Amino acid sequence: MGAQWKQAGREANAEKKGKIVVKMVREIMIAAKLGGPDPDLNARLAAAVEKAKRASVFRDTIERAIKKGAGIGDDKVEYETVTYEGFAPHKIPVVVECLTDNRNRTAPEIRKLFKSGALGQPGAVAFFFNHLGVVEGTHTDCNRDAEGDAIEAGAQEIEPLEAEETPEGQKGARFLTEAKDLDAVSKALKAAGWNVTAAEIRYVAKEFRELSETDRTEVTQFLNDLDDHDDVHRVYAAFK
Repeated sequence: MGAQWKQAGREANAEKKGKIVVKMVREIMIAAKLGGPDPDLNARLAAAVEKAKRASVFRDTIERAIKKGAGIGDDKVEYETVTYEGFAPHKIPVVVECLTDNRNRTAPEIRKLFKSGALGQPGAVAFFFNHLGVVEGTHTDCNRDAEGDAIEAGAQEIEPLEAEETPEGQKGARFLTEAKDLDAVSKALKAAGWNVTAAEIRYVAKEFRELSETDRTEVTQFLNDLDDHDDVHRVYAAFK
């Protein structure tokens, strides 16, 4: 009896990992659907495949996802991207991107999650965000002139990548660009020696709210509840 909580924890962790893998596979399918099956010609797909490999997703699973997304064979992807907006507790603006095969099922479930969160509610919040291309990458030269590479690649802004996402002894950076320039910027950075780990369109908050520790805990729990929904692919919130 005393060890049952350990087994429950393992099962919960396995379920969480399984959901993460499902979201990665969906991202691969959507990327292949939008930009084609060749990672060399599709920056979003290349980054999605690299992320899946780092998470130890099986190669066969990745290849099937690419074929399904690109419509190669009989099993074509039927997912569509649907966006929902609202507020987390303490009036934090939130944008939720879903990949769904049935928006009539997804919409009421997401609305219910917003309403069930303490002080959370649906509402128009897109004007709190910029819709930008985001390229994240690392470089083996920790003294690399990232700002110079950003200018050469055509990126508009640059910021350091979080320490936990940057291998020791390397340099990490996040490059922001117009959505239409995402592919060109990603390819230019690769040519400059950057290992691109993400290349996608994101909602980037214009301003970030500061919260107390208690309020932050409430907002984080609400965002985690949203993210745990099977159809939710990305959650963007205007707080750090």
